[in-house]
Amino acid sequence: MALVPVPIIFILSLLLLRLLLTFVRKAWWTPITIQKMMKSQGIKGLPYEFPHGNTRVIAAMRSQSMNDPMDNMSHDIFPRIQPHVYSWIKTYGLNFINWHGPDAQLFVTDPELVKEVLNNREGAYPKMDMVGYAKKLLGESLITNEGEKWAKVRKLANHTFHAESLKKMIPEMSRSIETMLEKWKDFEGQEIDVHKEFGLVTTEVISRTAFGSSYVEGKHIFEMVARLTAITVRNVYKLRFPGISLIMKTKDETEAEKLENAIKTSILDIVKKRKENMDEGVDENGSDYLGQLVKMANDSNESKRITVEQMIDELKTIYGAGHLTTTSLLSWTVFLLAINQEWQDKLREEVVGLFGQKIPTSDGIARLKMMNMVIHESLRLYPPVLTVTRKVERDIKLGNLNLPAGLNIFISILALHHNSEIWGKDVHCFRPERFANGVAKATKNNAAAFVPFGMGPRTCVGLNFTTNEAKIALSMILQRYKFTLSDNHVHYPADVYILTPKNGVQVILQLI
Repeated sequence: MALVPVPIIFILSLLLLRLLLTFVRKAWWTPITIQKMMKSQGIKGLPYEFPHGNTRVIAAMRSQSMNDPMDNMSHDIFPRIQPHVYSWIKTYGLNFINWHGPDAQLFVTDPELVKEVLNNREGAYPKMDMVGYAKKLLGESLITNEGEKWAKVRKLANHTFHAESLKKMIPEMSRSIETMLEKWKDFEGQEIDVHKEFGLVTTEVISRTAFGSSYVEGKHIFEMVARLTAITVRNVYKLRFPGISLIMKTKDETEAEKLENAIKTSILDIVKKRKENMDEGVDENGSDYLGQLVKMANDSNESKRITVEQMIDELKTIYGAGHLTTTSLLSWTVFLLAINQEWQDKLREEVVGLFGQKIPTSDGIARLKMMNMVIHESLRLYPPVLTVTRKVERDIKLGNLNLPAGLNIFISILALHHNSEIWGKDVHCFRPERFANGVAKATKNNAAAFVPFGMGPRTCVGLNFTTNEAKIALSMILQRYKFTLSDNHVHYPADVYILTPKNGVQVILQLI
């Protein structure tokens, strides 16, 4: 038997030693060091446990809290949706540390610190790195990118969803909603699941306004993004050792990979058709979001160009995020109006007073003061996005805290919106009048107390798109129908990437 030369054995031993030291540093030394550092500053939490951190505890708490529907129509959903955050705020204070495997997560729910992080004036709190399923779902898009990549597309998105551009989208929004209401004629006096209906109409709206294509053409992509989202959600608190998926894939990993490739192929087919039409000069939608992204991907100026992969990720993200948030907002707002008839009547009076039975206009929806109040209160009680994440780019001081580079920061929007110290003892009551004098007065000038779309330079670019679409849809519904909650409705708020009524929102439609 030939002997292995000593130098090779020596090199292999050094490599193994290096891997072992890297593992020990990642799995033990760094977590213990961070834990001691944060504890010395008064930031506590459940202790780090190898290898899962606190993920098993969180998964068990969430499974128990969201396993069944709520017994009543209470809006006190914070303990249900984020039981770990709710419990640990009570135990450890507004800011605490949590462990996702060996990765430290600083939960920040102190509004002053939240404002400092989200305003990010020193550039020390960029977006958190996406890994695993989240990376497949969101990729390198406006939601996740930083620096030059983000700036290029943000400028385009700001232009696409600017006030003047939104005005041009209103006829398309109105047409899609009109089609939905024509279908509702068959359900007058009967029960209808408006959450399902809003899911369909918002996909149609985002397709027509941002992509210039019908819902039918994009339907397959929406379905695949929905399936990939479901996989991502159910694996949030499941950990896999790095590299093990290269050897042995789970069923979810295999399906997610197939979906990622299929979504990419479908988007490229739509892009190819658009590019051909643009080259032939027969494209009528060249100024929409898709058309502008295609132009950017083919720009002769390298400094302005984006990669094909980035273009795909932008389109994939807007297919998902572009309609899910609006669906959630509309569903919870109709739910709230169905059980608060006096506010439904007030809104109807306001809408009819402004528009009569005519299609809402952009100038008119800007003057819907009471509807604005209702939408704000709906977003406060049931924010579509539940958590905002950032990372610490370099060692920095946040308030009185010294934070190490690499720490991930989690901001619970639900914790801010359901904080009785900010909103008062009636925090879980539906009281749109709290916004009668604007957000600043409602939050006592605490800007970070109400952040349904984030704040600072990374405020959601679709804020006005979503609220405009919601106002148009609600106005057109109120012009025609009075609605009450069905006896069959089950109150089942759930965290499914977006805050969702898991069993839908069943209402009874009554023609006015």
